[in-house]
Amino acid sequence: MKITKPINLAIAAMAGLAFACGSGEKSTETTTIEPVGTPAAPEKEMSLEEKYQDDPIYIKGLAKLKASDCTSCHMVERKIVGPSYAEVAAKYESTEENINMLAQKVVNGGVGVWGEIPMPAHPTVSLEDAKDMVAYVLILKK
Repeated sequence: MKITKPINLAIAAMAGLAFACGSGEKSTETTTIEPVGTPAAPEKEMSLEEKYQDDPIYIKGLAKLKASDCTSCHMVERKIVGPSYAEVAAKYESTEENINMLAQKVVNGGVGVWGEIPMPAHPTVSLEDAKDMVAYVLILKK
């Protein structure tokens, strides 16, 4: 029985050594060096929401849109019932004249510009809130 103590001690020592050295796992680390003049990998394209998330117009307009029923017919980058916000931004420049005109359409409703499905009137939305919402939509230009 005296021989088992040295064997147990040897096994424990080997286990401790293996653990301390990374359990015998091999890890390889590769480093690639780009040649001079090689363009860097393209960055992931940012979504419109990521692009404007710190803009005060974006923050204010988004808050008002979320509190309204706009999202039942519109999305940022995809058409549902009405056009996406990105489509509206592509069609209209962000000018005071366009913001006023589109805010009136939000409040009074309209039909024909984006097809035959009418946009209902939103008489409970103030003109000022509608302007903030429209300004938000118009900054979402790609």
